[in-house]
Amino acid sequence: MGKTTRLTFRQMTQDDADAVAAIEEKSFAMPWKRDDFWREATNELATYIVGELDGKIIAYAGAWVSFNQAEVMSVAVDPDFRGQGVGTLLFGELIKAVKARGATAITLEVRPSNTAAIKLYKNFGLKSVGRRKGYYLDNGEDALIMWNTRL
Repeated sequence: MGKTTRLTFRQMTQDDADAVAAIEEKSFAMPWKRDDFWREATNELATYIVGELDGKIIAYAGAWVSFNQAEVMSVAVDPDFRGQGVGTLLFGELIKAVKARGATAITLEVRPSNTAAIKLYKNFGLKSVGRRKGYYLDNGEDALIMWNTRL
């Protein structure tokens, strides 16, 4: 990202479903479809944000907030923009958004092989508290369960 570019964050809308699904497709072995994101944009429990760079969506993150707990559903940065700090900014914005909705704790599952994501989440105070055996259906990989109970 050069000096002439501008990264902004905003709430996801139904109009963003195509762009978000395209990033999802590039990022995950078992991607959600466009209609899944279209529905999430109107789900009253869901909080989704997108990151735009000069008007193009390059990242998104979402969580469900119930009572005082946020469960992260997805975090993804377009592969062309990884390694530039976008994920850190994006996750920070997601935490602000869920805190604004009353969340005081956040949880998620992540593949143990996704070391970059684990490092990011640890930087935001999440700690591994257990595993879900065989959680990922594509290859049977476990999921690490991570929590931060003091947002």
